[in-house]
Amino acid sequence: MAKITDTYELKEELGKGAFSIVKLAVNKKTGEKVAVKIINKNKAANSEQDAKRLQTEVDILKRVNHPNIISLKELYETSEELFLIMEVVSGGELFDKIVAKGQYSEKDASVMVKKILSAVDYLHNNNIAHRDLKPENLLLKGNDDTEVMISDFGLSKIVNVQSMMETACGTPYYVAPEVLSASGYDKEVDLWSVGVITYLLLCGFPPFYGETLPEVFEQIMKAEFDFPDPYWTDISKDAKDFIQKLLVADAKKRLTAAQALNHTWIEKGGSGKSLNVKDKLTNFNTTRRESKANLGKK
Repeated sequence: MAKITDTYELKEELGKGAFSIVKLAVNKKTGEKVAVKIINKNKAANSEQDAKRLQTEVDILKRVNHPNIISLKELYETSEELFLIMEVVSGGELFDKIVAKGQYSEKDASVMVKKILSAVDYLHNNNIAHRDLKPENLLLKGNDDTEVMISDFGLSKIVNVQSMMETACGTPYYVAPEVLSASGYDKEVDLWSVGVITYLLLCGFPPFYGETLPEVFEQIMKAEFDFPDPYWTDISKDAKDFIQKLLVADAKKRLTAAQALNHTWIEKGGSGKSLNVKDKLTNFNTTRRESKANLGKK
């Protein structure tokens, strides 16, 4: 069996998870840089839930091939470790880049959302629901802040057309009403998350918020939100219409990914005028990192 060290030279650590470490690596022959996710199989198998999540993530990564989804290049395995050779992304998280840049426009936001929607449409056409679209899982390929990449398929699901998903999962601010009601749900949950992300990109704070999680959930269940001035005064009607057609409590009335891609705001974009979101988004970034609240795992 081929060893990873025959092909790649492992370099510095890029990140760490509950049972995995991500390292930079270089192909010894070509010099190509990759990210290697090294998974401790014993730790991952500690619970049936974790083992299942890992298997699903690998199965999905093997199936997908899209410019806005982080790609799996190859796999190596030993009795103790699994090595996922992934495309390396060096631009960091999308929201961090926006804060660092300080300036971007509604038109820029429209371009970013189009890339996200393109990936979501591709996933849904392949019967895959991501189920955890949020800022942490939107990475940038490099310095170009429009090349958005969707990552982390740990909570994703290959949807069986005969049965809707029922497991409560995701992250509170981005979770759809049908997930909270535990009445069964489908791929439309991803479009709700895109609506929340778009709202955040345009004003720097989420559409649903409160002092406690139950307060947030109550607003989400009712799809209760507004566009407060002065933060939304200069945002186009098309952008607001786009969000209103995604943040719909009835999943059947929500735009599909394909329909969202054909929306006027996505096709034409909004104003090129700079958005004043830096301070609000900085505060939001701090808050989300301090919050450990999560609805649960698959």
